[in-house]
Amino acid sequence: METLTNTKHQILSAYEFRHATKEFDSHKKISDSDFDFILETGRLSPSSFGFEPWKFVVVQSNAMREKLLPYSWGAQKQLPTASHFVLILSRLPKDMAASSDYIKGMMENVQQLPAEVMQGKEKVYDAFLKSDFGLEDNERAMFEWACRQTYIALGNMMTAAAQIGIDSCPIEGFNKQEIERILSEEGIMDAEHFGISCMVAFGYRVNEPRGKTRRPVDQVIEWV
Repeated sequence: METLTNTKHQILSAYEFRHATKEFDSHKKISDSDFDFILETGRLSPSSFGFEPWKFVVVQSNAMREKLLPYSWGAQKQLPTASHFVLILSRLPKDMAASSDYIKGMMENVQQLPAEVMQGKEKVYDAFLKSDFGLEDNERAMFEWACRQTYIALGNMMTAAAQIGIDSCPIEGFNKQEIERILSEEGIMDAEHFGISCMVAFGYRVNEPRGKTRRPVDQVIEWV
């Protein structure tokens, strides 16, 4: 029981520690083993139907960071100073369609489902897209739904980082079209299959943050 209490305390302490770090100590680098651990928590994250619509691009090249900087207004301090900077890509709607080669490949090669199970899952997934969530006829909604899956991985990576004393900052402040153009021109992103979902910076803080501000429990939780 004491071990469980300590574990809970350690996890909540990590959430208290974590904040949206605006500037990192550029002289302090995350070790390879620590960053592999962070990436692994992203890779192992859950996704709807287990279809993993993500790709993590770790941008360590200073030249590439400089190219991204003019179109990343929300990362003006993070891009130059972060130890590690990650672009999280999301699959495009055509790859997330129930009949796509990607979905069939995921079920057959990754999930290793028997043929009859694959057929059943494809039907359920197709109904989900068409009827339950009404996504199939709205490409932007379909893309945003896939992006929502990537945010699960994003949250898990930031929490895992905080648990080992590493700071992070999620970033949506960028020009999507321009960032995708650069990534396509540089051969980093296949624009036929991916778009950018979000960015996230990792490293070690320069300044201590102010105290965490959150609404009280009774305003955010309701029991029925």
